[in-house]
Amino acid sequence: MNGGEIIARVLQKHGVKFLFTLCGGHVSPIFVESERIGIRVIDTRHEVNAVFAADAVSRLTGVPGVAVVTAGPGLTNTITAVKNAALAQSPLILLGGAAATILKGRGSLQDIDQLSIMKAVCKYSTTISKVKEIVPTLEKAFHIAQQGVPGPVFIECPIDTLYGEELVRSWYGAKSKDQKPRNLQERVVQWYINYHAKNLFAGKENVNFNAPIQPPQVPAHRSSQISKAVAMIRKAQKPLMLVGSGAMMNAKEANTLAKAVEKLGIPVYLSGMGRGLLGKDSALQMRHHRKEAIKESDLVILAGVPNDFRLDYGNHIGHRPFISINRSREDLNKNKTPTLGILADPQNFLIDLSAQFQGKFEGWINTLKQRDATREKNIDEQAALPVQIGMNPILLFRELEPLLDDNTILIADGGDFVATSAYTLRPRSPLSWLDPGVFGTLGVGAGFALGAKLVFPEKDVFIIYGDGSAGYSLMEYDTFKRFNLPVISVIGNDACWSQIARDQVDFLKSDCAMKLDYSDYQIIARAFGGDGARVNTIDEFKQAVSKAIAATRSGTPYVVNAIIGKTDFRKGSISV
Repeated sequence: MNGGEIIARVLQKHGVKFLFTLCGGHVSPIFVESERIGIRVIDTRHEVNAVFAADAVSRLTGVPGVAVVTAGPGLTNTITAVKNAALAQSPLILLGGAAATILKGRGSLQDIDQLSIMKAVCKYSTTISKVKEIVPTLEKAFHIAQQGVPGPVFIECPIDTLYGEELVRSWYGAKSKDQKPRNLQERVVQWYINYHAKNLFAGKENVNFNAPIQPPQVPAHRSSQISKAVAMIRKAQKPLMLVGSGAMMNAKEANTLAKAVEKLGIPVYLSGMGRGLLGKDSALQMRHHRKEAIKESDLVILAGVPNDFRLDYGNHIGHRPFISINRSREDLNKNKTPTLGILADPQNFLIDLSAQFQGKFEGWINTLKQRDATREKNIDEQAALPVQIGMNPILLFRELEPLLDDNTILIADGGDFVATSAYTLRPRSPLSWLDPGVFGTLGVGAGFALGAKLVFPEKDVFIIYGDGSAGYSLMEYDTFKRFNLPVISVIGNDACWSQIARDQVDFLKSDCAMKLDYSDYQIIARAFGGDGARVNTIDEFKQAVSKAIAATRSGTPYVVNAIIGKTDFRKGSISV
């Protein structure tokens, strides 16, 4: 049994169904042996997308996603995705190849100090120095990745810990017993090589796969904290709840959380992985004027939401009382100390809270709903405005919304175009919206879509791309086709980095580095056996979307290259 097979068996034990990789000789035994025991191996066209895909699987299943990449540049190509997962508090396992243990620091191919790099972006990083360490190291990695505040874990896997002992010894150049060294120097070298190999493989036949999986520990709330929260809510006339990604860390309980939020009866704004939690038509969910609603409320409940730039560093809440529930002590107290701070899992807390409190705030809800309705009317008016080139992007999303099936997952990857979609598209159910999170990363689209389509093959998966962000991962249409994972991309093509251009042109009077071309992105899909269309009018767009849905359900990935014009819809919206 080689090290690759040992790793594969541990992954299988922990419920890993998919392994994402980009091939490399350093790590071949891991994905080869994984495939042999039934784990589905998906090889991508860029390592960063392998990690984005693993991240998506983590978020959608609760089982840490796993990616395997080769040493050196293979590993450094993942840095953005790993840090994105860390800031999104998403658990995943990254296995990285490395130079042989006997050659470290001697100038071997792709031999760099990988641990120093990964420690800066991971929750935990370690290396394997002996084959017998593989099982306990992986067991620890799965535990740490999910423990407390989830996050990515990196395990460095030197090449000689992965291949078979006989082959590794031949690489070392270890001489057999009947080949006598010619001099003292050869004798010392041979002794050292044999000594190192013996230590490397000692105990490998006695690895134990049967140790029980240790459940991760998460901070738990106290009953007294439930009582205090109930007392504060009962005193409030205009409570408001904000539910974010921090409340969605246990995907298996997402529907239970949705029922709990409905039962509480408190008007709610959803963000990040929380989007879609209450479906598309909940009477409790508010979509617009969140800042104004907060300022009018008399109690704010933050469930997995920190007071960062998205809440103006706590200035939106001001001096009003607020309850904050968060697994992270740092996020719990970020920029503003809560009136009632609860270091616990927000999901568990809200579920238990709903067993103790059911509220009705009809007057307050109606006030917020009327304001939402006014904003929706205003958006409709803006959608009707003409644009100089192509389609009004607001109208495009207004027309896309009724075309989406209830079994749809939306992947958000872009700036201006994607932010416009957030105002207009309504995720259908829990776990039906994926965006990068607080890091604001461009390029998550194809990787997230890979993970989503694997977890939910029966669902329509749409990537909402800006034309800028599409450039990061359209090559993965090759991967979609090779593995029969058909997804739809809607690219908002205005030949511009519009999110940045809005303010740069105003502030600096220059469009330097802002301009793109109205490129034929749909041809990329066709190059890999998919299909696509370039559309300039709303009628063409609707026809293309209908064709795209039919095509993907028949196994063909599709790109809708939508030429859009410029609007003032999000003017002045840049976040810094």
